[in-house]
Amino acid sequence: MRFADQNKKASSGGELGRSPRPDLAELAYSLRQHLSYQALMGLEWLPCQPITSIQDLPETLEQIRADLGECTRCQLHSDKIHIVFGEGNPSARVVLVGEGPGQEEDRLGRPFVGPAGRLLDRIIAAMGWRRAEVYICNVIKCRPPRNRDPQVNEIEQCGPFLWRQLRAIRPQAILALGSFAAQFLLSTQQPISKLRNRVHLFEGIPVVPTYHPAYLLRNPLQKRKVWEDVQLLLSLVRGETKRSE
Repeated sequence: MRFADQNKKASSGGELGRSPRPDLAELAYSLRQHLSYQALMGLEWLPCQPITSIQDLPETLEQIRADLGECTRCQLHSDKIHIVFGEGNPSARVVLVGEGPGQEEDRLGRPFVGPAGRLLDRIIAAMGWRRAEVYICNVIKCRPPRNRDPQVNEIEQCGPFLWRQLRAIRPQAILALGSFAAQFLLSTQQPISKLRNRVHLFEGIPVVPTYHPAYLLRNPLQKRKVWEDVQLLLSLVRGETKRSE
């Protein structure tokens, strides 16, 4: 029986002519208050089925990091100083995904802390957030030697950890920074110039590709295009733009 039908019968005395249970109204009020609070906190959905065991609980970033451990799954571990897992708000509305750590990131164990990272911080501030309010990570968790392109086996080992991070956070939108991150998330070989300024989907999450901050340092005239992409992402978060694909 539908809840609405049950509630109607209870309000009218029910099938047995009894008065409504005195605690039903209190229960409904408490439920409304709880859902209103969750909506204010940014929650957009609830599971249809109750969680019945610990296995049903969503994976946390801490669990994913523990599983990654001191990773030796590919050859990148032999030259790295630190694994750069990611940082920020585990309940972030927006996740920013880059390619992989550079020299400064490897030294400090944090994503986007070099010159490109400082530019990214300014972009985040212009979006109206602090760095700690978003989540920042990379596809590749260890620095490739001399910042070379990641190899296929390295991508195969690191990529699933990024997928798990995104599933754990379930952000409202993803900003893919640069060709590599965008192509990986969208399983495409299209260039960033064709992917940007459009809304794509990763497992139902809107993805907005844009140029990497390091590219902007070399090509400052492209900053206007990045700001266009950022505005598109912000419109998604505000609910002003519909999801695509």
